[in-house]
Amino acid sequence: METTSNKKSFDFKEFILNNALVIIIAALIIGIIIVDPTFITNPRNIINILSQTSTRLFIALGTGGLLILAGTDLSAGRIVGFTAAVAGALLQSPDFAQKFFPGIQNPSIITGLLAAIAIGGICGAINGFGVAYLKLHAFIASLGVQLAIFGILQLFIASNPFGPQPIGGFDDKYARIVRGGFTIPGTDLQFPYLIIYAAIASVIMWFIWNKTVLGKNMFAVGGNQEAAEVSGINVTKTIMIVFIISGIMYGLSGFLEGPRLGSVTSTTGEGYDLDAIEACLIGGVSFSGGIGTIPGIVLGSIILQVINYGLLYIGLNSYVQIIIKGILIILTVALDTRKRIKKK
Repeated sequence: METTSNKKSFDFKEFILNNALVIIIAALIIGIIIVDPTFITNPRNIINILSQTSTRLFIALGTGGLLILAGTDLSAGRIVGFTAAVAGALLQSPDFAQKFFPGIQNPSIITGLLAAIAIGGICGAINGFGVAYLKLHAFIASLGVQLAIFGILQLFIASNPFGPQPIGGFDDKYARIVRGGFTIPGTDLQFPYLIIYAAIASVIMWFIWNKTVLGKNMFAVGGNQEAAEVSGINVTKTIMIVFIISGIMYGLSGFLEGPRLGSVTSTTGEGYDLDAIEACLIGGVSFSGGIGTIPGIVLGSIILQVINYGLLYIGLNSYVQIIIKGILIILTVALDTRKRIKKK
């Protein structure tokens, strides 16, 4: 009896194309380890990577929802910078000689936190209004907000009573909740609170994405907006809420970023938006919308920070690092586009 085999022969070229991003990232990490094996053997490096990932992860969690909607956000970094500046100015130490607000002698952590959240949410709402009501492309709406917020940030810093200068001298309570941590038993290593905050934010966003009507509607709108409208989903409301949530996440990142860095300047947050987009794409979020997971974003953020930290750790020229990040963005979008075309 004649039999036929339905098994396809292994296509090496197809395998390389489908897994190019994984192969390149793995090669980069392996290269870093070969150059300096202490990168992976020193547990302090792992803690540092996770700590540095934490504030950036908040941004990626916000941006990820916009990518699910088939949108984007170029204003995230500037919103982080502005919220960091406002929270930092409100929460400077009472005995700091050059206080931005001399009248505030007993700064409340809650006041600074709520201010950052409110400003972030308002900025997100402005972006959402441009996309949902004015029917602007998210690229254009967020680009306009990015420029406006950058100008406002510079005006804010320039309005310092002691002249334009970095905002620092943070209150001890504020610095401790951001830069503090607890000692890992049996070691001299400190486990930062930042990692715990990022983990909590990830769990909350996972719940929103997977267990709420908003999450279901978000994926439906990102997958096919016209079909979502026909099925009765309030597309405008969904877009607005997702943008507001993204702004709140940026505000939380800004609240944490000032003490983490030690001070806030007009350049704080610069480029963070592109890093967030890249982390999401590496984590499997589709640039064409409708596809993505929170675990993927978390993993993508960690992988990107491993690369950033590792290249810096081995002393690679910062300009070369930028080139590598640019290539990764092009590659991730190209592979995502290729997969989408193949599905059609």
